Amino acid sequence: MKKDIITGLDLGTTKVCVVIAERDIETNKYNILGFGVAPSEGLHKGLVANISKTAEAIKGAMAIASNRAGLTSNLVNVGVAGEHITSIRHRNYITITSEDKEITKNDLLRLEADVRTINIPSDRQILHIIPEEFSVDHQDGIENPIGISGSRLEASNHVVLASIPAIQNIKKSVERAGLKVRDYILQPIASSTAVLEESETDLGVALIDIGGGTTDIAVLHKKAIKHTKVIGIAGNQVTNDIRESLGVITEEAEYLKKEFGYATESAIIRDEDILIKGIGARGNTKIPISLLTQIISLRMKELFTLVDNELRNAGFKNKIKAGIVLTGGGSLLRGTTEIAEEVFGLPARIGVPQDLGMGLSNEIESPEFATVAGLIKGIPGGKSSEYQSLLKRKTSQKKIKDLVKKVQEFFDEL
Repeated sequence: MKKDIITGLDLGTTKVCVVIAERDIETNKYNILGFGVAPSEGLHKGLVANISKTAEAIKGAMAIASNRAGLTSNLVNVGVAGEHITSIRHRNYITITSEDKEITKNDLLRLEADVRTINIPSDRQILHIIPEEFSVDHQDGIENPIGISGSRLEASNHVVLASIPAIQNIKKSVERAGLKVRDYILQPIASSTAVLEESETDLGVALIDIGGGTTDIAVLHKKAIKHTKVIGIAGNQVTNDIRESLGVITEEAEYLKKEFGYATESAIIRDEDILIKGIGARGNTKIPISLLTQIISLRMKELFTLVDNELRNAGFKNKIKAGIVLTGGGSLLRGTTEIAEEVFGLPARIGVPQDLGMGLSNEIESPEFATVAGLIKGIPGGKSSEYQSLLKRKTSQKKIKDLVKKVQEFFDEL
């Protein structure tokens, strides 16, 4: 069977993750061969701030992953985040000129090429073109138009834009680490492919990926991505609030958050005192867990309120019927689902990577690996466009039809 080696590279603000996987091309099943994690010091809020440090972190994570996998992979799918990310909705159409008026894969390619001609700022580039739905001769709700007859093919597209300098800095960091970029993938899109269920994406769901430097948002409805946004408030801001409020160093603040922290007081099981280490002439002190929780809760409530406002302003709050899915390292904070349900007024759950297949998959089945797990799955069809996946999907459908036809012919000859 044909195999394809795929490597995901998640450039986080606090850590760099690499996963090397083997994909069975026929079954689309994955075998996790190796993964590696290295501290990240060269990024700030999803943006590369130091190319040398970022490259060293990539090398470190890749060395660990390659050692576990027993092989080296030079091509990587890289996650992209940061507040430079913007998105627009664009509707376009083309006229079908063939004699039989049947829509072909070339027509889909023409439709995509037409989207790429839209006017965008000179410092931006198109990261993804994701068709939400198609219509043929004003008949809406068509998922894949190939094979349908008509004179006018129209599409609603979700177009994701990224800063050209930001992408160039990622490219430089990856290449300095001795690797090449296979595809750039927006992080919330990657996370959504890893943790969401098909029924949720159909009914309407908001994915909130809380990382160290950024919180990534993706809204999906009717199995299509409708909205994406990156917010520059995340886990590091919570840690910084603890550091400033309690007068401790960053490492101690992070430890207190992970070991004793809650996102809301209602989630506290037992409100006991915890030791706060003194610095310099200041001695050790004790504070109740409830005080630490108040510090954390204020920031988490602010974050979720920002996200809620974003969903309302974008006009998607009323489409989220399946609720909220929280993922990323920041979702591991106890009580996060409770405070999310309080702010959004919707049910919430923690999203864990699903359907990773064999190998070391159980070792990355955690919210903090949601993005990198999605990066190995990639945008269906690759090359930053779901138009490519539609072409491949149609090819697969044709193979099935041909097989059915052969079976029918076999029985007809008996």
